[in-house]
Amino acid sequence: MIMELPQPFRKKKRISDKNLSLSRKIRGYAILAKGDMPIVVSEEEFLIPSQSSDKKYKVTNISGWNCECQDFQNRHTDCKHIHAIKLWIKLRAKPEIEDLEIDTNEEKCIYCNSLNIVKNGSRKTTIENKQRFKCKDCGKRFVLDPVKKIKGNGKIVTLAMDLYFKGLSLRDISDTLYQFYNLRVHFDTIRRWISKYTQIMDNYTKDFKPELSDKWHIDEQMIKSKKDYIWCWNVLDSETRFLIANNVTRGREIKDARAVLKIAKENIKENPKEIVTDGLWSYNKAIRKEFVTKRTSPNAVIHSRNAGIAKKLLNNNMVERYHNEFREFDKVRRGFKSDETAQQWSDAFRLYHNFIKKHMALNGATPSQVAEIDIDLGRNRWLSLLKQSLNHPNTTKKEAILK
Repeated sequence: MIMELPQPFRKKKRISDKNLSLSRKIRGYAILAKGDMPIVVSEEEFLIPSQSSDKKYKVTNISGWNCECQDFQNRHTDCKHIHAIKLWIKLRAKPEIEDLEIDTNEEKCIYCNSLNIVKNGSRKTTIENKQRFKCKDCGKRFVLDPVKKIKGNGKIVTLAMDLYFKGLSLRDISDTLYQFYNLRVHFDTIRRWISKYTQIMDNYTKDFKPELSDKWHIDEQMIKSKKDYIWCWNVLDSETRFLIANNVTRGREIKDARAVLKIAKENIKENPKEIVTDGLWSYNKAIRKEFVTKRTSPNAVIHSRNAGIAKKLLNNNMVERYHNEFREFDKVRRGFKSDETAQQWSDAFRLYHNFIKKHMALNGATPSQVAEIDIDLGRNRWLSLLKQSLNHPNTTKKEAILK
């Protein structure tokens, strides 16, 4: 018959066992902190160095945790070696989202742009706890992460954008996030991220007025929509390579050429002095309809036609180069589902071309930088542009609804 200990002794024993367990856990953590990493024999078997000799203890997890050390054999409770293995497995499997945390160096208050900010607790969301800050100047509290209520954070979203416009498919991006950051995100979720935030950034950047030259290059390229082929028209500035306008149409008639010229005029508010095109006849009448072309007029626009790749003085090579950029992006898509989708993604690619992608022909600058657009994007251009767009007063709640 087993005698029960009196209650005071039982309480002391529970406290003693708890303290002993905590001590083992701390010593287990110390093993890893010292740099003694486990050796993986199999998924269920590990070897971990002894702290007092050259021996290695075998730790297994087949039908429960087991260790060869005397502490476990005598007490049959988790020893320091088992605690070390458990922590090591937990750290190895933990999502590496901390590698993509928002950098708080040189960050400013989102309300008054003050650098005098301090950490002020955290905001608990359904997904994670996000660091909250307080401005000592205006007294307001805020979270630096520009995106809310998603799986991941702003750097994850902008990383997905960058990979997408550099040619990876949505499924490849989903696999990349899982491989490198142990973050499972469905490919259609990534598509909605990119669609939503590129629209917000595109609306924000439309307020800027670029400093452009007085020479435009225009050309059209064929892209696939469902089973049909449609046309994407592009207007590029000669000196800055800034993409002024783009438009998707079903044909290459005069009305189609006029449509992209109208968009370019609305975007720039100034007429060029020269427009360079290939030999497509639709350009002739379209330019005459949209601009003054009489040579005697002081506002006359010269139409330089029949530009060719092999010609040294009159060519459309820079807009053809842009078409090659877009083609690298387009071929992974294997065509677009509709004309509207083609227009949406060509608009998003224009944003990438103008503000994100650096060009060798521009000495490593982006077209927006050469066009003297007053916007400082720093090293992570995607994230900086996203922050500025979301914090801009013109960004409405309607724009922030996920489509």
